Amino acid sequence: MSVEKQLGQIKQAIDKARDMRYRAEAKLEELENQKNRLLSELEELGVKPEELDLEIEKLEKEIEVSLKETWELIPKELIEDE
Repeated sequence: MSVEKQLGQIKQAIDKARDMRYRAEAKLEELENQKNRLLSELEELGVKPEELDLEIEKLEKEIEVSLKETWELIPKELIEDE
């Protein structure tokens, strides 16, 4: 393989690596912005990131209780058996 061809391939590889780096940096910036937006939303909701799992569990239980209460309010004759 000629030196010129090798240099061309090296230049091509460097350009490709540079392009990948720019895309990775842009993606990282996008993800950091997304993280900051999510943290701001959590702060507005009064939830700390480390308490997120507990908050989700609490909300799931509230939904479960509300669904049960709703089903209890529906007359049994209106509920179809499957």
